[in-house]
Amino acid sequence: MPREITAYSNPLVKRVRTLRDKKHRRDEGLFLAEGLRILTEAREAGHLPRYLFYTRASADHALVRSLVAACEAAGGEAIETNADILSKLSGKDNPGAVLGVYDELPTALDRLDRNTAPLWLVAERLRDPGNLGTILRTADATGAGGVILLDDCVDPFSVEAVRASMGAIFTVPFARARWDEFRDWLRSGPGQLVGLSLDTQHDYRTPAYQAPTFLLTGNEAQGMPDFMAAECDLLVKIPMRGKADSLNAAVATAVMAYTVLDRLEQPPTR
Repeated sequence: MPREITAYSNPLVKRVRTLRDKKHRRDEGLFLAEGLRILTEAREAGHLPRYLFYTRASADHALVRSLVAACEAAGGEAIETNADILSKLSGKDNPGAVLGVYDELPTALDRLDRNTAPLWLVAERLRDPGNLGTILRTADATGAGGVILLDDCVDPFSVEAVRASMGAIFTVPFARARWDEFRDWLRSGPGQLVGLSLDTQHDYRTPAYQAPTFLLTGNEAQGMPDFMAAECDLLVKIPMRGKADSLNAAVATAVMAYTVLDRLEQPPTR
């Protein structure tokens, strides 16, 4: 049966609040996800929280009751609380009806199977959690095989990134790797590395892309380093017709992802 917590001084409340900090997330191997939609998508993808907090006001909602039952059946703990406690845990003035504490998802590169999809998204030193969340959503929307985060990317398990992903963090495989590790893995099998760059004359709508295509987006402010650009099989750019010199990194990734899918070379029929 769910227990009730309404005191800020409760040890579990204090512990869960620390998960908004990267160091504590890493030490505990746990992260937060908030909102009925995100937690429902997580459950549908096979992920249930270790701890599930929900408000008394939401207890009669069918989806909340279903989440509580699924959490407890899987060995997790359901906790009834109030909106003030949820606000303290999530860092939002207007929190959702539910908040879950999840075990961190596996992020090893060798878990990914490049043959499962024609498109993969790769982000290098991405700094903005909103951009990362949007790229995860784009991967889900385009049916990409997954997202690969290179070098010092923003933490995908931050509250902001999880929130921006709108549940895609639970539905899209992703991995974290250093550049050298990714390069060696990529070159060990098939795969075309396509980089978004301003330093090229190749219009993004011109090439016929080859599956699997690994679409590389660089850091928001600096773009990708020259040594990475030199490793790309193809560099393309999205022309700017106004005064802006580039698109937002997540927007450019979304535009490119759909373009690659539209222009993928199809294997010959037998």
